[in-house]
Amino acid sequence: MRASDRAYAALLEEIQSGALAPGTVLAESDQAARLGVSRTPMREALQQLMLDGLVVQQSPRVTVVSAVDVDDIRSLFETRRALEESAARLAAQRGDTEVFAALAAEFARVDLTAASGKDDYYALIARLDRAVDLAVANDYMDAALRTIRTHLVRVRRMARDKPERLAASVGEHRLIAEALADRDGELAAHATHVHLRNALTSILESLIDTEGQS
Repeated sequence: MRASDRAYAALLEEIQSGALAPGTVLAESDQAARLGVSRTPMREALQQLMLDGLVVQQSPRVTVVSAVDVDDIRSLFETRRALEESAARLAAQRGDTEVFAALAAEFARVDLTAASGKDDYYALIARLDRAVDLAVANDYMDAALRTIRTHLVRVRRMARDKPERLAASVGEHRLIAEALADRDGELAAHATHVHLRNALTSILESLIDTEGQS
């Protein structure tokens, strides 16, 4: 892996996890020394993060982690909804029904109370997303969704996990997978719409509650 890719991956994980909070100054020389790379690959990593929208340049010499507010989250979900509903319709037409049926069966067996239940569930969601991407086979849509999901990881971690919301989400993903397995594009798109609407509502409520307690 190139030094710039290593630096990018490290900074991406820290931004998504919240270890590098919004507003954190990312001095090129300091970050290069911290991550053990030279300034040129660090500059390339910061440029990629800027293209992703995860950092912004406040001045020619000052780069900071970008902020995320309610308006940003709403815009993110507007774009996500348009892309994922379209992807669901296309995947229902083009995908391998056995793959989606197997994923639906796994969603039916999700146990959120297990020690690794949440992590396993999020990994299963990622596999469903990947199966949809492979079925659609559209590089432009894939690139756009990859950018959206990069930001989504960050937003998810800003919000608190609610047991009742996670349980409902399992059922929503199972319905999406079942609709894809049945080649029912309209149901898959509608189920995706409902899931994203519920997810957005839960995230915004969680952020409002957090701000109220601070």
